[in-house]
Amino acid sequence: MTDRKVLDGNSAAAHVAYRVNDVCAIYPITPSSPMAELADQWSAEGRTNIWGDVPQVVEMQSEGGAAGAIHGALQGGALTTTFTASQGLLLMMPNMYKIAGELTPAVFHVAARSLAAQGLSIFGDHQDVMAVRTTGFAQLCSASVQMAHDFALIAQAATLESRVPFIHFFDGFRTSHELNKIEMLSDSQIRSMIDLEQVLAHRRRALNPNHPVIRGTAQNPDVYFQARETVNPFYANLAGIVSDKMAQLEKLTGRGYRLFDYFGAPDAERVIVIMGSGAETARETVEYLNDADDPVGVVRVNLFRPFDGTALLNALPETARSIAVLDRTKEPGAPCDPLHADVLAAIADSPEWQRRAPRVVGGRYGLSSKEFTPAMVKAVLDELDRKAPRNRFTIGIRDDVSGTSLDYDPTFRTESEDVLRAVFYGLGADGTVGANKNSIKILGEDPSREVQAYFVYDSKKSGSRTVSHLRFGPRPIRSAYLVDSAGFVGCHKFDFLSQIDVLGVAAPGATLLLNSPHAADEVWDKLPRKVQEEIIDKDLSVHVIDAGAVAREAGLGGRTNTIMQTCFFALSGVLPKADAIQRIKQSITATYGAKGEEVVARNHAAVDQTLAHLKPVKIPAKAYGKVAMSDPVPAEAPEFVRSVTGLMLAGRGDELPVSALPVDGTWPSGTTRWEKRGIAEFVPEWDPELCIQCGNCVMVCPHAVIRSKLVPESSLAE
Repeated sequence: MTDRKVLDGNSAAAHVAYRVNDVCAIYPITPSSPMAELADQWSAEGRTNIWGDVPQVVEMQSEGGAAGAIHGALQGGALTTTFTASQGLLLMMPNMYKIAGELTPAVFHVAARSLAAQGLSIFGDHQDVMAVRTTGFAQLCSASVQMAHDFALIAQAATLESRVPFIHFFDGFRTSHELNKIEMLSDSQIRSMIDLEQVLAHRRRALNPNHPVIRGTAQNPDVYFQARETVNPFYANLAGIVSDKMAQLEKLTGRGYRLFDYFGAPDAERVIVIMGSGAETARETVEYLNDADDPVGVVRVNLFRPFDGTALLNALPETARSIAVLDRTKEPGAPCDPLHADVLAAIADSPEWQRRAPRVVGGRYGLSSKEFTPAMVKAVLDELDRKAPRNRFTIGIRDDVSGTSLDYDPTFRTESEDVLRAVFYGLGADGTVGANKNSIKILGEDPSREVQAYFVYDSKKSGSRTVSHLRFGPRPIRSAYLVDSAGFVGCHKFDFLSQIDVLGVAAPGATLLLNSPHAADEVWDKLPRKVQEEIIDKDLSVHVIDAGAVAREAGLGGRTNTIMQTCFFALSGVLPKADAIQRIKQSITATYGAKGEEVVARNHAAVDQTLAHLKPVKIPAKAYGKVAMSDPVPAEAPEFVRSVTGLMLAGRGDELPVSALPVDGTWPSGTTRWEKRGIAEFVPEWDPELCIQCGNCVMVCPHAVIRSKLVPESSLAE
């Protein structure tokens, strides 16, 4: 029986990468860090690779250092990998040209991420991998957690046979951090994909004083050009090798992939070409529209480099008359973005497709993890139905400067009603994300249930807002976008209700769970009038618990995660209540067992006390509250802070048009003074009777509430 586990994309890729390498040279960078950290942990624990050796994991002082270590280890005959993203990948470029130029097998696993341009972003798109596409590395793109697992192995097998190094990449955060249930590759399956003779051939090519050669010479104009062309046959053969490895994996697992996978109607006239997680959203949308007798299709690009134009055209239905190529990157000044250019070139090289003369337009989407939803996919397909579809468009933003953006209907949805959706609002480091990861794993233990979890983090990390998006259903879940119609909403910080539109994601008839310092019979009066109206209009069921009080009684301090997790299972009905509590306790024991029996016992006690404190709220027939939503910034704030920063703080930054943002990333200084997050449950108070003037309180107060001044004692004489 196939082993199925709930993993995120980073873990899925690292599981394979660790087993097929001798050396991991690392310098962790968001969002690829968990891959490097797992490899480091496994090495410290003495876990072996498929040859029975413990891989050597070496953390360098920079990504450039890691690239140098990789290059050296590869030239020494070791199978070597790394895990990186964004500027980290760019710092490796000089070594990447050398590794590729010397035809050295290797796989770099990349959680693809934005590059720092007008501003830095830790979130996901394809700018980094597009920036290194000239290095000579092949590029294999995973669109899901399952693919990240499988393609890590395909890339390793293909690099050994072809001698061409690979970048195996997937979307940062959207795939790297998404939890999904996947079918695990066994060690025997991994071994059968790796040709030992090719491993030995790599070792024999190593620099060795016993059979010395010179590598890395300087070449003059008389020979450099010719030498550069010697590698052409290796790249010409590579697409066939990757295709063969995909076929080999299909025989082992039943999971079939092609260089370009087509989904949709065989007679589709309108087709999208796309790669990465956006392809999963496009596939879901296309299948929904096909069921509604709208014949459309999508091509998912798996092997981006080398780009096999013939394979692409073979994947396209012959009926395609209008094609939209979607890039998740921006190449300023170029006539079109990279994938768009490659598709145009493939059609230009084919006399048959030139005769068919399909319209090919390009669009840009999803920079810095910007949402890409079925509504946006439908808008692109609708645009293709126009007599003259717009070229070089954007989707998902409002471009009021260059007029590139397409309009879309945000109410369009494709998700099935048998998928249960839940959204949880928490604070970074309050345990909400960890509890939801445990919940997904508990629910994923049921063989008949598929699960997905995705977590939206603020780049400020600890102490900032986190939003957990959970889905469970009877079929594989490919919805690579946020939940916007949830049957369950958990608000783990009461103040959020007056700061952001928590209930905007609640579906009619949904359940709302509030962590509230106010009792069930008094909480209604404390809710903002707007929230009261939403609860009544959507006919929401509301339950409250003072999780902070329960946590303090149980000796857990401010950690309310297990309490809120217990409430979720009690209210959602996804598992029988007794079964759910038993599994939560088992999960607590597994998670906190290493911290001692007392920690486990306290968490168990918190679970036992939770249901007695969970109370329903009686909902009046109409709203009468006097509490108003709080303004994100004070009225006296500067115009830029009110119109731009204020919307961002209210969670409405997606609404800002292009014209609202500075053209060169220059931001006014001192805007942080207007951000009052109000996340503390207790405000510190200075007691002069107890103060010994050590200054420690000033150093450790996270809110900078307590300030100190250092003055000469003589100045205090009067």
